[in-house]
Amino acid sequence: MEGQLHANLEISVEKPPGASPPSFIALLKVYRELLVSRIRNTRCLIDNLIKNDYFSTEDAEIVVQFPTQADKVRKILDLVQSKGEEVSEYFIRVLQKVTDAYYELQPWLDEIGYEPSENICSKLVVNTDPVSRYCQKLRYELGRDSKFVMSYAQREEMLLEEIYSNSVMELVGFTNESLGEVCQLEALFDDAVGLINEDGETIYVFGDAGIGKSILLQKIQSLWARKELDIGAKFFFRFRCRMFSCFKEDEAICLKDLLFKYNCYPDQDPTEVFHHIVQFPHTVLFTFDGFDEIYSNFDLSSVPEMCSPNEPIHPLVLLISLLKGKLLKGSKKILTARTGTEIQRNIIRKKVLLRGFSSNNLKEYTATFFKDEGQRTLVLNQLEANPNLCSLCSVPLFCWIIFKCYEHFHSMFDSHELPDCSVTLTDVFLLMIEVHLNRSVKTNLLKNNTRSQAEMFKSRKETLLALGKMAYKGMENSFFIFEQEEVSSVNISEGDLQLGFLRTVKGYSGCDNQSTYEFLHVTLQSFFTALFLVIEEKVSAKELLQFFNECSSTDTAQPTCLRIPWLKKQLAGEDPFRNNEHFHFTNLFLCGLLSRSKQKLFRHLVLPAVIKRKRKTLITYLGESMKSHLKGVTRSTLPNYSQIQVQPNFVWMLRCLYETQSEKVGKLAAKRMHANYIKLTYCNAYSADCSALSFVVHHFQKRLALDLDNNNINDYGVKQLLPCFSKLAVIRLSVNQVTDHGVRILYEELSKYQIVTFLGLYNNQITDVGAKYVAKLIEECSSLEYVKIGANKITSEGGKCLAQAIQKSKTMFEIGMWGNQVGDEGAKAFAEALRNHPTLTNVSLAFNGITTEGGKSIAEAMQHNNSVKIFWLTKNELDDEAAMSFAEMLKVNKKLVHLWLIQNRITAKGVKYLSEALKENTAIKEVCLNGNLISQEEAKAFEHEERIICF
Repeated sequence: MEGQLHANLEISVEKPPGASPPSFIALLKVYRELLVSRIRNTRCLIDNLIKNDYFSTEDAEIVVQFPTQADKVRKILDLVQSKGEEVSEYFIRVLQKVTDAYYELQPWLDEIGYEPSENICSKLVVNTDPVSRYCQKLRYELGRDSKFVMSYAQREEMLLEEIYSNSVMELVGFTNESLGEVCQLEALFDDAVGLINEDGETIYVFGDAGIGKSILLQKIQSLWARKELDIGAKFFFRFRCRMFSCFKEDEAICLKDLLFKYNCYPDQDPTEVFHHIVQFPHTVLFTFDGFDEIYSNFDLSSVPEMCSPNEPIHPLVLLISLLKGKLLKGSKKILTARTGTEIQRNIIRKKVLLRGFSSNNLKEYTATFFKDEGQRTLVLNQLEANPNLCSLCSVPLFCWIIFKCYEHFHSMFDSHELPDCSVTLTDVFLLMIEVHLNRSVKTNLLKNNTRSQAEMFKSRKETLLALGKMAYKGMENSFFIFEQEEVSSVNISEGDLQLGFLRTVKGYSGCDNQSTYEFLHVTLQSFFTALFLVIEEKVSAKELLQFFNECSSTDTAQPTCLRIPWLKKQLAGEDPFRNNEHFHFTNLFLCGLLSRSKQKLFRHLVLPAVIKRKRKTLITYLGESMKSHLKGVTRSTLPNYSQIQVQPNFVWMLRCLYETQSEKVGKLAAKRMHANYIKLTYCNAYSADCSALSFVVHHFQKRLALDLDNNNINDYGVKQLLPCFSKLAVIRLSVNQVTDHGVRILYEELSKYQIVTFLGLYNNQITDVGAKYVAKLIEECSSLEYVKIGANKITSEGGKCLAQAIQKSKTMFEIGMWGNQVGDEGAKAFAEALRNHPTLTNVSLAFNGITTEGGKSIAEAMQHNNSVKIFWLTKNELDDEAAMSFAEMLKVNKKLVHLWLIQNRITAKGVKYLSEALKENTAIKEVCLNGNLISQEEAKAFEHEERIICF
C-alpha cells in the first residue's frame, strides 16, 4: 500500500526542474492513511497549530469531540488541508521536529526528502506531548543514575565507562547447551540468534555471585539512555527484585504506581502516559535484577492469576504478571538471577549464561583499571606467576576487589606485590576489609600508617562485631535490606557507615522517610555473617553450623524461587522464594576464617580456646558431612575405573575444604571418594574451583580420570590443575572456554608424565596454534588413544598437523574432529593418515567443509585400511561422484562397520552406487544417508537393502 501511495505521489506532485515545489496538500492526501495509522499523539499538533494561529480554539474543540485517535487525526488533516499550503507544510514540520513523539514517521520523512522552507523554519515548534517528554525525562534520569558505579568506599564513585569491561556471555538452551556467544548487547534482543521459545517474553540472564549481572544491566541502561541501544524501546523501567521483599503482606498498589513511583514520575498527564504504555507495550523494556533475592511470606496462591493494570494488588503479583505476559504482553524483559535459580520454560525467550572474564577480557580490564603502563605490566606479570589469584580474577567482582587492594597498598607503601602463595577467597575479603579500615585511619602527612592486619582488626573489633551482628540477623531470615532502626539496634555508628561496607538504597514500602541500607554485595553480607560467627564468643555449635543445615537437602534438583504454576514445583512447606548461594558463601568464609593460618589474626579478637572449640566443631562436621555426601553420589563401574558422578553441591564442599587449607582434611576427602574416575560435568565449576579440586586430587595415589566437561574452567583453571597432571590418565575439558594457551599447558604437562590415554577438548576456543600442540602430544605420548577436538576453530593447517601426528602414532584409537573447517586439504592429509593405519578405529570428520575432492581421497585411502570400524562424514558437501568413490571402497574394505554420510549432497544416483556395492560387502552394518537430496519416492527403490538408511 505504501509503495503504491509513493507511486501515486510521484505522479501527482513531482515537477520538472525549475517548476514550483510539490504541493504539501497533495502530500497529505496521498499519505493520509499512513499518517492516520502512525500518529499516536494529537495534543502536540493541536498545541503548536494554535500557538502559531493556524488553528482557533473552535478548531481544537471540534477535533477533541471525536472518540478515537484515528478519527481525531483525520479531522486535523481535513482542517489543515482546508487552510492551505503553509499550514499543511507546518503540520509536516511539527512531525519532523518532535522526533520523540513521532518517531515512527521519521523513515517516511526521510523517504519524501522533506526540507522546510525558510518561512516555516522561523515558526516555533514546542514539544507538549507528555509521552515523549516523559521519555526524555526517563533517559535523563537513567543516564544520570547509570553514569557512575558505586565502589566499596561510598566516598568514591567510578565512571561506568572507565570501569565496565566485556566478559564472556553465552547463549544457552534449556539444558544449558551452548548456542554461541553474545558479541554485541543488541544480540540479546535479536531473535535470529539464541531464541529457544518464541512464546516467552523474558531474557533470562544467570551466573554466579559477582559475575557481573548487575553491572551488565547498568551498561544496558546507560546505552539506552544515550540512544545507543537500537531495540525499539521508548520506555525503560528497572527494578531490583529485593525491593519486593520490603512490601508488607497487606500492601497493594496499581501498575501505574509501581512504574512511576519506583522509577520516575511524569511531569505532565501521568494518566495519558500510562495509557500509552498499556496501549503500546512493545515499546517498553523492563530489567529485574536479582530474582533469587526475593524472600517473602506472601501467599501467591491466594490471588487470581490474572490482574488488571488499574486495580491495586500486591506488588509481587504485579511482578509475576509482568513476567508471565499477563500484564503488558509484548514488552521486553531481562531477568537476572544467580546460578541455580531455575525457571520453567514457558516464560523464557532466551537464556544467557555469564561466565566472567576470559584471559583476554582480564587483560582488557587490567588495562582499563591501571592507566599507568608500568603498574599494569607489574600486575599482569604477578597474575601470570600466580594462577590461583588469576583464577579468582576471572570473577569480575573478586577481580575488582583484588585490584583495589593492590592499588591502595601501592599508593600507601610505594610498592606492594600481590600475594605469591595460595590465595583463598577468604584472604581476598580479609584484605578488602583491611583496606577500608585503613582508609578510616588518620595518618601523618609524612608518615604512612603501618599497622598490621591483626592490629587493625583489633582496634575496630566493635565495628566488625556490629556489622557482623546485623549481617547475621539478616542472613538468618534471608533479608538483604535493613531499616534505620535495625542499624541503630546493633550500635552501628555514623562513622561505621562511612567505611563503605553499607550503602543507602531508595526506600520502599513504608520506609520512605528514613534511610534504608544494604551491604554492597550479597557476598559481603555472607562474609560479615561468618566473621560474626567466629568472633562472637557466645555462638553455640548449633548456631555455628546452622547455615550448613540450610544448604543440606536430599533433593538434588536446583533450587527455585516462586511457588507458582509457571515455576518448578516446590516441596511442601518450602520457602517459595529461595536460593541457597548466600548460605554457601557464608559457610565457605566460615571455613576460611577458622583455618589454622587465621588463628594468629583472631587471637587478638577472641580467646584462643573459643577458636579451638569452633574449629574442632567445624572440622568434625566437615568430615561427617563429606562421608554422608559421598555415600549419596551415583557410582558406576567402567573398564579399569570406578566412577562417581557428583552434583553441584559437591563443588561447594570442595570450595569449603580448600578454604580450610588443611592437608589432613584434603587427604581424608580423597580417601573417602573410593573412586578413580571423578565426573564433575555440568556442576558450574569455574577456574578457581580447580584449585580446590587439585587440593584434594593431589592426594590420590593411583592414576585418575577427571571429567570436567561443560563447566567454566578456561585457561586459568587448566593451570590450576598442575598438581594433578602426574596422575591424570583421562582428562575431559570439553565446553570450557579453553584457548590455545590452555592447550599449550596441557601439552607441556601431559607430555612429561606419558600416562594420558584420553584428551577431551570438544567445543572450546582452539585454533590451529592449539591444534599443533595437540599434534605434538599425539606424537610424543604413546599412551594417548582418544582425542576429541571437534567444534573448535581448526582449519586445514591445524588439520594437516593432527593428521600427520596420527599417521605416526601406533596407538591412536579414536579422533573426533566434528565441526571444524579442515576442508579438502585437511581431508587429504587425514586420508594419508588412514592409509594402512594399524589402530585407528573411530574417525569423525563431520561438518568440516569437505567436498568431492576430499571425499574421493578419503575413499581411496580407506581401500588400504583394515582398522577403522566407524566413520562419520555427516554435514559435508559430498556428491554422487564422492558416493561412487565410497562405493568402490566398500567393494574392497570389509572391515568398516558404520559409514555415516548424513546431510550431504548425494542424490538417488549416488545411493544406487552404494547399494550396488553392498552386494559385495556383508561386513558393513549401515550406510546412513538421511538428509541428502533423495525424495521418499526415490528411496523406495532401495527398501530391499536394509543397510541403506535414507529416512
